[in-house]
Amino acid sequence: MSGWGAKLAYKPVGLALGVGSGLVAGLVFKQVWKVLGNDDDAPNATDEDRGWGEILVAAALQGAIFAVVKATVDRAGAVAVHRATGRWPG
Repeated sequence: MSGWGAKLAYKPVGLALGVGSGLVAGLVFKQVWKVLGNDDDAPNATDEDRGWGEILVAAALQGAIFAVVKATVDRAGAVAVHRATGRWPG
């Protein structure tokens, strides 16, 4: 398969993995916040009863978790396409 074919083969895989990684990251964040936070629900930026520090820490943690999960899933998807096609999709 050509490099173009590997990229094309990765498109639907990448889309599905992107949706899945977002869901997984959200679940991981909720569990981590239950352990680290004082509440089961993470604060939203518009929560009146939450301070700046708590909101910014929650946002930074959520972003870090999302980035790590997305990178892990994207890399695993690329490796799977490489194994299936013999070409790297990137």
